[in-house]
Amino acid sequence: MAEPLSDIGLTGLAVMGQNLALNIADHGFRVSVHNRTTATMEKFVAENPSTPGGLAGYAGLKDFVASLKRPRKIIIMVKAGAPTDAVIDQLVPLLEPGDIIIDGGNSNWNDTIRRERDLKAKGIRFIGSGVSGGEEGARFGPSLMPGGEYEAYKEIEPIWTAIAAKVDAATGKPLTGAKPGQPVQGGVPCCTYIGPNGAGHYVKMCHNGIEYGDMQLICEAYWILTHVLGMTAPQCSEVFAEWNRGVLDSFLIEITADILQQKDPYTGGYLVDCILDTAGQKGTGKWTSVNALDMGVPANTIAESVFARFMSAIKEERVAASKVLQGPAAAKFDGDRKQFLEAIHDALYSSKICSYAQGFQLMREAQKEYNWTLKFGEIAMIWRGGCIIRARFLQKIKEAFDRDANLPNLLLDPYFKSEIDRCQTNWRRVVAEAALRGVPVPAFSSALAYYDGYRSERLPANLLQGQRDFFGAHTFERTDRPRGKFFHIDWPEPSRPIIEV
Repeated sequence: MAEPLSDIGLTGLAVMGQNLALNIADHGFRVSVHNRTTATMEKFVAENPSTPGGLAGYAGLKDFVASLKRPRKIIIMVKAGAPTDAVIDQLVPLLEPGDIIIDGGNSNWNDTIRRERDLKAKGIRFIGSGVSGGEEGARFGPSLMPGGEYEAYKEIEPIWTAIAAKVDAATGKPLTGAKPGQPVQGGVPCCTYIGPNGAGHYVKMCHNGIEYGDMQLICEAYWILTHVLGMTAPQCSEVFAEWNRGVLDSFLIEITADILQQKDPYTGGYLVDCILDTAGQKGTGKWTSVNALDMGVPANTIAESVFARFMSAIKEERVAASKVLQGPAAAKFDGDRKQFLEAIHDALYSSKICSYAQGFQLMREAQKEYNWTLKFGEIAMIWRGGCIIRARFLQKIKEAFDRDANLPNLLLDPYFKSEIDRCQTNWRRVVAEAALRGVPVPAFSSALAYYDGYRSERLPANLLQGQRDFFGAHTFERTDRPRGKFFHIDWPEPSRPIIEV
């Protein structure tokens, strides 16, 4: 008897690929799997013999493709860049018009736009889908951000919505309790169609940029707790655990509390105190910052979070500098500790609002640049579960865009405006205290500068434009003339006449 055809195929069986395949099979879909190293595929299939949908392993791509129902749907889970292109090139001769390739890696959206265009010319449909949530999310429910031809998405929608993380329809809280072979039931899936060509991977990149900001802000709060209030790791853990019961409730706050109370197996002390202070990165935060620069969007906090990782990486240079460069003398905090703890909480919350505002502002500009129509309320909705930045806070962002789908900036939403109004005195106090004590808080500071810049009717760019006109004849607009009319001062001339350009 012939083997039944599979609902979908997946090639690339590293941890993320394996976990995504198991997630799909747990929801009753038969999955064909392939890997460049056949032994890895055979071991994976042998170790998972009784998933609800079933796994079928294939050593060769020809047999792998032939095992799939038409239109064939194939997920690629390999390293972004050239390896993804190589797999696509191997698949295309084996496919037929109408078949669908899905890139589930962290690909650059420009590559996705190119691949979708090139494959469309060959009759092959292409989906670039952001997959967020790490290994655990891939296994039991990620946040999924698919982009590409809408009709192609509709072909994979039953699988994508089934395997996505689920949240409670009323509260937006993630549904938990999934086990191998027993996915969660009910709830709203954290998956929606994002838009054409590279839109899905672009939104995933912005998610990762916001994630960089979130992580750096949390680390700066921890640094203030330890270097201003003198708290130990377990004391900090208790603070973050308490904060996780309020408006800061999120996956990253939750794991921070857990990490800070973890003992070190080698020394018996606390693990966080033994981890070298050099942070790695995979590049998506940098992509977000570079793209913000390219499009002229002030994503200050996200960029500072990337720079903070760069600063951490020059460890040996910092150690040498610490022996030469001086800051303020260390002094014991003699204020009200409880009030200052509340101030740190409010500073973290306010900075977080600004970081998200920057991410959504960047996506707003991108849709103009790439001719997309992004539904920001839906994007916030699918980030409530499964992904690394999942948080109670995202429900409020969804509600903000439900109130006004064309909201230019989250800071202008009545709820977020009132929250900033409530918190900003504490926010300013924390940034000032850190500066006076020489405690580096680049993300807190840049978020505050972003807020103050955004709310300013006038900024010192008038002088800057005057300087540009002086040395480069770059012209300037005037406050007493309509926008779009440009002027130049003939600076070398003694009388310095003004010229309308």
